Amino acid sequence: MRVLLNMFLLLYLSFSAEAQDTPPFQPMDVFQLEWVENPMISPDGEWIVYQRRGMDIMHDRRTSQLWIIRADGTEHEKLTNRDQSESAAVWSPDSKRLAFVSSKGEGAEIYTYTLKRGKVNRLTQLDRSPSGLSWSPDGSSIAFSMLVPEAEPRMVRPLKKPKGAKWANHPRVINRLKHEADGSGYMEPGFRHYFMVPSEGGSARQITSGKVHHRGAPQWSKNGEYLFFSGNLNEDWAHDFRESEVYRVRIMDGKVDQLTDRKGPDGGLAISPDGSKIAYLGFDDRVQTYQLRQLSIMDADGQNSKRISVDLDRNLSNLTWNANGSALYAQYDDHGATKLARIGMDGSVDVLIDDIGGEAVARPYSGGSYSLSDNGLVAYSQASPYTPARLAIHTPTGSKTLVDLNEDLLPYRELGEVEEIWWKSHVDGRDIQGWLVKPPGFDPDRTYPLLVENHGGPISCYGPYFSPEMQLYAAAGYVVLYPNPRGSTSYGEEFGNLLYHNYPGDDYHDVMDGVDAVLKLGYTSEDSLFVTGGSAGGIMSAWMIGKNNRFRSAAVIKPVMNWISKTLVADNYYGYAHSRYPGQPWENPMEYWKFSPLSLVGNIETPTLVMVGTSDLRTPLSEAKQLYHALKIRKVETALVEMPGAYHFIANRPSQLIMKIEHILAWFDRSR
Repeated sequence: MRVLLNMFLLLYLSFSAEAQDTPPFQPMDVFQLEWVENPMISPDGEWIVYQRRGMDIMHDRRTSQLWIIRADGTEHEKLTNRDQSESAAVWSPDSKRLAFVSSKGEGAEIYTYTLKRGKVNRLTQLDRSPSGLSWSPDGSSIAFSMLVPEAEPRMVRPLKKPKGAKWANHPRVINRLKHEADGSGYMEPGFRHYFMVPSEGGSARQITSGKVHHRGAPQWSKNGEYLFFSGNLNEDWAHDFRESEVYRVRIMDGKVDQLTDRKGPDGGLAISPDGSKIAYLGFDDRVQTYQLRQLSIMDADGQNSKRISVDLDRNLSNLTWNANGSALYAQYDDHGATKLARIGMDGSVDVLIDDIGGEAVARPYSGGSYSLSDNGLVAYSQASPYTPARLAIHTPTGSKTLVDLNEDLLPYRELGEVEEIWWKSHVDGRDIQGWLVKPPGFDPDRTYPLLVENHGGPISCYGPYFSPEMQLYAAAGYVVLYPNPRGSTSYGEEFGNLLYHNYPGDDYHDVMDGVDAVLKLGYTSEDSLFVTGGSAGGIMSAWMIGKNNRFRSAAVIKPVMNWISKTLVADNYYGYAHSRYPGQPWENPMEYWKFSPLSLVGNIETPTLVMVGTSDLRTPLSEAKQLYHALKIRKVETALVEMPGAYHFIANRPSQLIMKIEHILAWFDRSR
């Protein structure tokens, strides 16, 4: 009997040691994450090239290199032997070559890769970085977009300084409506135009001209005479920023024809395989917060436009024709998940794939990408709650994972279980969706602190995707709730537009109803609630603690506190009037003020951490400081964390993603 007991004891200790050997996801694991972006399948369906993204621990940055694999999953290898950033790969029509953009340090150039010989050729020597590569139908040329700079405006002549003197730089004069962009800062004066370069190398020739922008990847006409594109070439394009039309430009002489004409954005175009039709997306602008793009088809010369009545209350994107021109493929978000469907010419919808995504790699936003071969194979970024985007292929028999870049890490971590949850809003009985992430080793007989994580946007959505941020919260012992309250996308136009002239509004009640729903599950207790969120999630977090004192602690990340100051300081300062709130701030100041979380700051008693990037141009540092300074004046427990050099995407650098979570957890731990 003693021998038998000893055997059971050894087995128990062995199993316990094995369980202990599987740690939860850890902060430094962030540097080991890799994921797939922009998979491009060759027209003949034989090969897939994709961006292999990762984290560089020595340079603290995200990396991008191109890898190639056969569609059957064999011969997986790096495309080139170059130690440079690589992206934007596009296949030649005959599937024999790839064009891509590569850079090391400043500037980028266009390269080609010959599949048969494995040879890399540099095509260009450009003044600025190219984007939007597009092959001509015969493979002889590549079109692209590039900035053509203009001189900085000056009001006075520079002073003549003595030889060798070290003076301040000449003052910068700005006279443009849009002059800076979050993520890149000050925008160099100039306009983006289309160019083309021979695919065998040579001089790049400018196709378009004028003081208007030509952005995005153009599409070629079947005969190679035109480039089709969407943009805004109106004289008042800067102020009429919601407007866009479909155009074509004749390559020989740069003559531009406008093919669509309505008040509202038209774009997302796709040329049919025979070149006779153009599919595009757009809507008649009703100047509201959220509007769905409608599918239309017209002749290649802009005639006979008709709307395809698609039986789907969702926003379509990323149109692609099938090989015989009988149907279109399109992405859309549905209940937080990104799907791919085949759209018939009669508007019928056939869902093919329901697990696209996983490219966000920070918080669990929807998204992802796909490409279609001539024989109907689909390469796509495949989502999962437990790993970043994998490479997958969809065939008539179903989907198959080809590459999982995290097999060397995540199977050796105990991840928090992701559970879908629904509840009723007490406001109007609407069904509201969210997800819970449970701590590793979750015990249903215990209670855990609840951490609410509000998404940004607010016109966006979370979904069932892997998120290192959510997993790190769960690994620290929190049950995490991330909700999609009203105003979130993927639930239809009416749901997404419920915040029109009412934000923040009843979305607050939706989130709090979600908190109460989790309390009913018994996972947590009323005295152990915490809240955080970034951008629009920071707004909601500040609003929540201004409306109630139920939370033990809060972390308000890159918030808008004052809509009047934010609207006229942010990089997109000109874009809020009417669609978000009626009128401009000076026309309707009290309307802007009543939706500003700063108006509630006198109610806040919750200990609050405030965090922002010092280079954030979308929700500037001054917004976060308004909350911090107000709380300091009121002697509410608070601290301000400034991320040096970070733009609005505060977690872009891996070390800052980690430090963001570490600071939030450290602040919450003070109240647990």
